Amino acid sequence: MKTFVLVLLGLVAAVLTGARLGLLNGQRPNDLGVTNGRLKPPSLTRNSVSSQARLFPGHPQQAYAAIEPLPLRDGSATASMQTLATVLQAVPGGTIVEQRPDYLYAQAQTRWLRFVDDVEFWVDPAGGVIEVRSASRLGREDFGVNRQRIDAVRAAYLAAAVSLR
Repeated sequence: MKTFVLVLLGLVAAVLTGARLGLLNGQRPNDLGVTNGRLKPPSLTRNSVSSQARLFPGHPQQAYAAIEPLPLRDGSATASMQTLATVLQAVPGGTIVEQRPDYLYAQAQTRWLRFVDDVEFWVDPAGGVIEVRSASRLGREDFGVNRQRIDAVRAAYLAAAVSLR
């Protein structure tokens, strides 16, 4: 039993050390952004959400990944994206990497193991909404973390949009 505990503690120490060294960050996908009015499709495994999941019929994670887009604040893309950027700056472990008038890309890093998720927002002028995609770089299951993050961003965004009126 003592040997098992020592091996387990060694394994935990190795994982935490690897995480601190960035070994669990994964690589930034090279196909992020908007192409022909679409963000990247949802992941093939249960570790992403996308407000555009409906655009990929037959996708194996279409139902799991489906999430609603964000509404535009008073119909203004500029004000909406400014509000969204302010909200994202308060997300724990969040960093805005790229910001344009109609697109925002951020990374969210978990506290202990430093896994990185890629989070994108795009103003769809035809739909009058902000499309969203959030996906883990590593793993097959995120245990709902991406959905929880987007739901928290949505709540803060809607609250900020109301308070700014």
